[in-house]
Amino acid sequence: MDTIANDFTINIATANGTGSQSANLILLQSLFEMGVPVSGKNLFPSNISGLPTWYIVRLSDKGYQAPGDRTHIQILVNPATWEEDIAALEPGSVVIWNSDTKKKTVEREDIISYPIPMSSLARKINPKIAKLVTNIIYVGVLAELLNIDQACLESAVARQFKGKSTAIELNITALGLGRDYCKENIVKEDPYVSESRKSEKPQFFIEGNEAAALGAHYGGVQLLAWYPITPSSSLAESVIAYGPRLRSDDDGNQTMAVIQAEDELAAAGMVLGAGWAGGRGMTATSGPGISLMQEFIGLAYFAEIPSVFWDVNRVGPSTGLPTRTQQSDIAMLYEGSHGDTQHIVLMPGTVEECFEFGWRAFDYTERFQTPVFGLSDLDLGMNRWACEGFTYPDTPMDRGKVVRDQDIFDAFETFGRYLDVDGDGVPYRTLPGSGMAPILYRGTGHNPMGVYSEKPEDYYNLMERLKEKINNARDILPAPILREEEECEVGIIYLGSMENTIQEIDDILEATGLKVSQCRVRALPFHSEVQAFIERHKTVIVLEINRDGQLYGILRRELPNNLVTKVHSVAYSDGMPPRASIYADRVHAKLKEVSQ
Repeated sequence: MDTIANDFTINIATANGTGSQSANLILLQSLFEMGVPVSGKNLFPSNISGLPTWYIVRLSDKGYQAPGDRTHIQILVNPATWEEDIAALEPGSVVIWNSDTKKKTVEREDIISYPIPMSSLARKINPKIAKLVTNIIYVGVLAELLNIDQACLESAVARQFKGKSTAIELNITALGLGRDYCKENIVKEDPYVSESRKSEKPQFFIEGNEAAALGAHYGGVQLLAWYPITPSSSLAESVIAYGPRLRSDDDGNQTMAVIQAEDELAAAGMVLGAGWAGGRGMTATSGPGISLMQEFIGLAYFAEIPSVFWDVNRVGPSTGLPTRTQQSDIAMLYEGSHGDTQHIVLMPGTVEECFEFGWRAFDYTERFQTPVFGLSDLDLGMNRWACEGFTYPDTPMDRGKVVRDQDIFDAFETFGRYLDVDGDGVPYRTLPGSGMAPILYRGTGHNPMGVYSEKPEDYYNLMERLKEKINNARDILPAPILREEEECEVGIIYLGSMENTIQEIDDILEATGLKVSQCRVRALPFHSEVQAFIERHKTVIVLEINRDGQLYGILRRELPNNLVTKVHSVAYSDGMPPRASIYADRVHAKLKEVSQ
């Protein structure tokens, strides 16, 4: 039997609240420390405990990080989804199952079955916590079947439990029980193995939310105002966790304020208060929270108050699927609040960009005196990704047009809070307590001096200046990532976490004879290079993880008429991270439709 090394997917079916996440992360970390290109997807329910949860581990020497199209090895621990999980398997798949589960068995003859008395083995260690230890048993079984290095396993256990000697000893014992039982009782009939690989550069695992939080610290965050909501809470929690180390003065006093507000609306108001006072304030939330913040978002845009909002996108509308992923908030962020608005939106596709945009957001919001949004999603934000390191800011903070010196203030021939002196749409501002007036910010109609006005020409000129200000940001914001094929007629535009699936999509398309160029949009308003990319290709398809093709709609509205007919949409969303074959099939279908 020929072996299949580092090219398969493991699906672990357990119940939420049973401690399975620790076991799954130990498995993931062990493979990672072996140098195996591996990714993990946590599919968890929106409750505290009891409902089904799955964890998908994909090994891929090609670096593919999407969940994959099929399960090769299925772990069965949860009776609630037992039959469903078995029915979904293709012939030849492997099932490792808890044979102590009452009234459950595996009867399919076209799959490879490995029964393991996981609960009995767990009870040998400690009957009181057998339910938790059961999960470590299957990791031990997998370690034996897949030839996972024992030293890497023990290192992963130590990392997971961070010096808790009793927990480390217990889990290593459980791993050994699973491994020994498998060695003594199971005859391996499947081809799957893991093989160590040498990594060219040192890497570590980090979640996108943690990376964005670190970026915020390097951007000089001074206020975090937030209200907990999945999947953004860990971003705020990471800002808080790093605060004592990164935002403290020489005497140990923290230089950052943290307020858990009574709701998202209050959190947004506090962020605006920080921006008005000259501080760097931010919040982290998700779609429902952004919905509640709309009134303050409009105020920040119209009154020109620096403010940073991170939206870790989940599935909507309404409560939707709180623990599933989507890119459905693009239009809401770009045009948030009532009236004519347009906002800067940063769209990271990697953990490195989560860090970078975490600090750049503060520079942009103060430079342009407008709200800046970071748009991540649950997949990027809450899963662990391999990272080679971050690029730290190497220039001073861009604090924008703030007048801090009286002599400079006096040099203005006329000073108006909303007066466009330089012709770039961005006025100068003063700060409270500086002794320099005016510090008034208006959310009602106003003229360039900041004086209340309902004159038609004042409102028209104000709105045109705000539009020009945002438009001037296009080529200052992060440029798209381009991967172009020579003389290629078809271009693909995509954004965000689709980055982690795009190579597999490209390989599937190329295997069918279709070569495509790629353009990942990283910010709105979109960079001029995005338009140039469209101009260079005969047909352009926009891939998105939503139903309505929101980025596609924005491109169509803002592109010249002669380019609009070139652009087409492939939008798909079911709550799962994007699977390459689904998008590749839809690209082919769209091209066939276009050619008719």
